[in-house]
Amino acid sequence: MLGSLVAGDAELGGTKPRVLLATLLLNANQTVTYDMLTDALWPNRRPRSVAANLRTYVSSLRASSPEISSRMRTDRLGYSIVVGQGELDLIEFTEHVARARQFRAAGALAEAAEQLEHALALWRGDPLADLPGVHAWGDRLAALAEARVVATEDLLGLRVAEGRYQDAIAELRPFLAEHPFRESGWQQLLLALNASGQQAEALRTYGEIRKRLVNELGVEPGPELRKVHAAILKGEAPQQEPVIVRAVPRQLPQDVPDFTGRGRHIAALRAVFTSADDSASVATIVGSPGVGKTSLAVHVAHLLKDEFPDGQLYVDLAGTTSRPRTDKEVLGSLLRSLGVTGAALPDTAHDRATLYRSLASETRMLVLFDDAANAAQVQGLLPADNWGVLVTSRQRMAELPASHQIELDVLPTAEAGELLGKIAGLDRVNREPEAAEAILQSCGYLPLAIRIAGARIAGRRGWTLNVLERRLADETQRLSELKTGELAVRASFDLSYRQLPEDAAAAFRLLGRLGSSTIPEWAVGALLDRQDSADLVDVLVDANMLEIAGMDVIDQPRYLMHDLIRVYAREAAESDAREQLSRVISGWLGLVETALSTMPVSIFRPLPYNGQRHKVSQSIVDAITADPLQWLDAEHETLISIIELAASEGLDTLACVLATSLVPYFDHRCHFDSWQRVHETALKSAKDTLSQAALLRGLAQVHLYRDSYSTAEAMFAKARALFIEAGDSMGEGFASCGVGATRYFRGRPLAALPYFHKGLNIFVDKADVHAEAYARQAIGKAQMAIGNQTEAANWLERALALSREAGDHHREGRVLSELGRLHGGAGFTKKAVRYLEMSLDILRGLGDDLCSAYALHWLADLHTTSGDFGRAEVEVRQALAAFRRLKDRSGEEKAEWTLTVLRQRRGTRLEQITG
Repeated sequence: MLGSLVAGDAELGGTKPRVLLATLLLNANQTVTYDMLTDALWPNRRPRSVAANLRTYVSSLRASSPEISSRMRTDRLGYSIVVGQGELDLIEFTEHVARARQFRAAGALAEAAEQLEHALALWRGDPLADLPGVHAWGDRLAALAEARVVATEDLLGLRVAEGRYQDAIAELRPFLAEHPFRESGWQQLLLALNASGQQAEALRTYGEIRKRLVNELGVEPGPELRKVHAAILKGEAPQQEPVIVRAVPRQLPQDVPDFTGRGRHIAALRAVFTSADDSASVATIVGSPGVGKTSLAVHVAHLLKDEFPDGQLYVDLAGTTSRPRTDKEVLGSLLRSLGVTGAALPDTAHDRATLYRSLASETRMLVLFDDAANAAQVQGLLPADNWGVLVTSRQRMAELPASHQIELDVLPTAEAGELLGKIAGLDRVNREPEAAEAILQSCGYLPLAIRIAGARIAGRRGWTLNVLERRLADETQRLSELKTGELAVRASFDLSYRQLPEDAAAAFRLLGRLGSSTIPEWAVGALLDRQDSADLVDVLVDANMLEIAGMDVIDQPRYLMHDLIRVYAREAAESDAREQLSRVISGWLGLVETALSTMPVSIFRPLPYNGQRHKVSQSIVDAITADPLQWLDAEHETLISIIELAASEGLDTLACVLATSLVPYFDHRCHFDSWQRVHETALKSAKDTLSQAALLRGLAQVHLYRDSYSTAEAMFAKARALFIEAGDSMGEGFASCGVGATRYFRGRPLAALPYFHKGLNIFVDKADVHAEAYARQAIGKAQMAIGNQTEAANWLERALALSREAGDHHREGRVLSELGRLHGGAGFTKKAVRYLEMSLDILRGLGDDLCSAYALHWLADLHTTSGDFGRAEVEVRQALAAFRRLKDRSGEEKAEWTLTVLRQRRGTRLEQITG
């Protein structure tokens, strides 16, 4: 990177992938957020689909090199790249410079010079010289350029200090020609010239730089340069500043003895604080309550002891208390740590800040500001020079200048288990691994919760882990269990909750009622009955009480609550939130109805709902309408959880309506498990006869698809009786046809016909053309099974005409399949193939995989019979793969039988040919 961008032998391709790699490497070993990458790649005008374009460039970058691909990581916040020791010139440079400073502080001048020579040898030109200027890199690249200049100055100063005057002079002149206003460089040149016996040249050189400074900048040389000049005039050797020895403050709290994990974050933080940049290095560690921010900060600060020879300071800013510390209080504490006491301590905050920065410029220290309320509390405490500043906060602090932010998440599973073992005892944890994992899940992998759980186990030698596992399993008691001594998860959450504004606190409490699924932003507005809720979401995200879970398929942000925070929010919530929750659930219902409105007409009709739907932004509705199946596929699991939420919160009508509304989608995608799950959930809460009838009919259909014909028929019959009781004749008609279908599939087509006709009569009476076509198709299939080919043809042809008349393409495709079967059975193979191919085109176009598989299977039967074994094998294998994927046992058995017959006939044909 210290020159043109080179990554081994990788061919990096176009500009965008190279910019992407450079941005990741500038922030190596840490997550670069999607927003940061977007700013780097598209600084002026973003494309319509940022997420899709970003994924394309990431894929291109991965494809350019297996080495790069193996090092790239992705998480919910963005991307990162892993770089090891000695693998990135940028990091090597900063490490060499840091070691040089350590050697110089110890008086080892030759070793310090050697380290600086290694550091400067890494530079091949300007950083990322082959890439266009990226505004997002500006500060970083400027700091790098300055670090290079400073390292060069330091090396030349060492040349003079070692007595290598001629070498120093030879290198200083071209350096000063390139950087004519670096007074420290001119100072070293004067010292070298004077020490080598060239006093006159030294005085002429001073005159030259003084003239240049006055003429071009209108300023006199600085005091240090003037002091050297005065000494040369007097014939004296310029004196260096004496070394002041003082007590080194080491104020850090004790390191956590059982600190576990966080290796990636430790490496990133160490890289920040070993930079050669002379400006203050600032890093912030932010995260939710109990995630281990202070533990990580203290641990890293102890590891950095040698990087900050002048000391380490610790200040608790009390940001989550009712009275955060003021600038004046904190500056007084810092100045006392630097030896300023009594009358020497200024009275005002401004004067204290001025003195603090003056003293800081003479030292290199690390200060840890713990528990900051926000960036504003820290802003006035930043030193002016080369200190390291480490800040922990529950609030995001992106506005701090030149800061590196670590967003701390819960522990990975392995590290969480390791921490529990260290506290509770590794032997006990290893004896009950399943109980240990359950405890970690109940703790949400939150370090504070794990530490409390481990301490409780360690303090109760008679307990097995199963005891605590059972206690934590109950969400209503979980936070009460996670308490030991002065440690308590609930108390930690209290501190953050009390900092929230009232409207954000109200949103937080209600969000806890929505369950563990990710939450779209519009749902927050629905809870509070307001259209724009982005400001409240931002407050909760910045407070780390809500996490960004990523973007969904329609490019909308999604949010998530940590399980323990969600439990806390539920505890704080109002006892009855049905009105607020109904707005959210009705919003989901409206979106489902929007998505299904573009899908093929279905015989599965949802229950009526006369309530209002919460109005969601038109842009979201338009995005769903553009690809409704993609949206339904993506929200499948969320919609199941919403139905379960409605049922558990006493919103039974919404639960039943949403469950029945999703049936056309479940049917289309063959999601029979989900179909059964939501219907059983809704049925338990259903209180009216009509809802019970509709849900029973849906469950009966699932059992029919799974070949459980006895169960299906009993459910259809019960649903039919309930529809009659509720006065729903259309429901009665569909349930009657359901009874007929079970009898048809059990090989009793004659017994099925009366039920199909009952349904048909109702549909004709109600003038429902779609339903009539469905019933006529069913009767035609039954007549075909009985052997009444002419009757079957009449019924099916009329069903086909009605389907086309109504624009019901799905029914048209289904009827064409049956006509293909009918004509194939009658020996009209060409006509049958034409019908089936027409059917297949329609069904594939509609994305109906199951019905397409049946059409393919029937085509394979025809081609097997006609001797076209090659086409038949392709078709039957495609059908068989679809049946297996969709878990259709009946179709799978039929396709396997066709494949067996095909092999037998092919073998017979081969014998005839070779006989």
